[in-house]
Amino acid sequence: MILSLLSGFTPGLHSPWAGVLMLGLLKDKKGIALILTVLITSLIVALTLQFNEAMRSELYAAVNLRDGVKLECMARSGFDYALAVLAQDGASKKSLDSLLEPWADSKALSSISSSLFKEGSLEIAVTDLGGMIQLNALVDKKGRYNQKQKALLTRFLSLEQFSLNSEQVENIVDAIKDWIDPDNEVTHFGAERAYYESLDRPYSCKNEPLESLKELLLVRGITKELFYGTKEKPGISHYLSIYGDGKININTASPVVLRSLSEHLDYKMVEEMVAYRSNEENDFSQPTWYKHVSGMSSEVSIDDLVSTSSRYFRIVSEARQGSMSREIKGEIKRNGDSIEVLSYTVE
Repeated sequence: MILSLLSGFTPGLHSPWAGVLMLGLLKDKKGIALILTVLITSLIVALTLQFNEAMRSELYAAVNLRDGVKLECMARSGFDYALAVLAQDGASKKSLDSLLEPWADSKALSSISSSLFKEGSLEIAVTDLGGMIQLNALVDKKGRYNQKQKALLTRFLSLEQFSLNSEQVENIVDAIKDWIDPDNEVTHFGAERAYYESLDRPYSCKNEPLESLKELLLVRGITKELFYGTKEKPGISHYLSIYGDGKININTASPVVLRSLSEHLDYKMVEEMVAYRSNEENDFSQPTWYKHVSGMSSEVSIDDLVSTSSRYFRIVSEARQGSMSREIKGEIKRNGDSIEVLSYTVE
């Protein structure tokens, strides 16, 4: 009896239990197939999204590269245009450079953009480096102070906007001289090799003329704030150059540099000088024109510090399109209509 009952549970081919088991297996297989289908679909979607993102990234990179090259070419065109304007001005063989000339009109220079390019814009600016204080003129060929240049630099650093006391000014001037002169002898309150090599991150004193204005950041006493300035006031780098024989173009110098030319020059006199040279009807072809300025003190004598012509210029050409930009900076030397590029950077 028991054996006959148990024999009913043996799943034979024609047993009623066989259908139930087969149905369960089929249901399990359908479930597995559904799960596999979902997993494969999810994998395909994930791979597709990842591929799409990668392609979009590559596309954006390609577009940025294309636009970057385009903007660099635009900026180079602006730079070359400024070179041509300076060369044309130099070819005139006149001994006068002023802020009333075409090369000094940034708005007019930049307007060339609309006639050259359908898209994007150019901003071109030319700065006369001859209107700045020329640091390498501080020391003569034998490594000695040029006393007039020393006095000029001292007056400049003593201006209120730089917030330096007399001791700090003297230390910085001597340190710049020691950085430039060829020997290792400390000048008064300056600094030579022994000081720089004793720092936590030691380096040598150059003992050669400056090749870049940023070298000043290595000179003892010159901080980044003093060099670059702040939002409230510009730093010393805005008024200094490494090029030139020390003669400052009185026609292009900033009010800050003009004020540094003599201890007898005050703000009012400087304002009158700027107004005088801004009037085309006035004659400022000779460096002594300052003597004819209204309110000028008879104690002001700067003939040996100034000129009215320049040979060194800085060109900045920036191309913009949308949120992208490329900027080319260069410093050049002009000799008549001949141009020599001294430095050239792309940012």
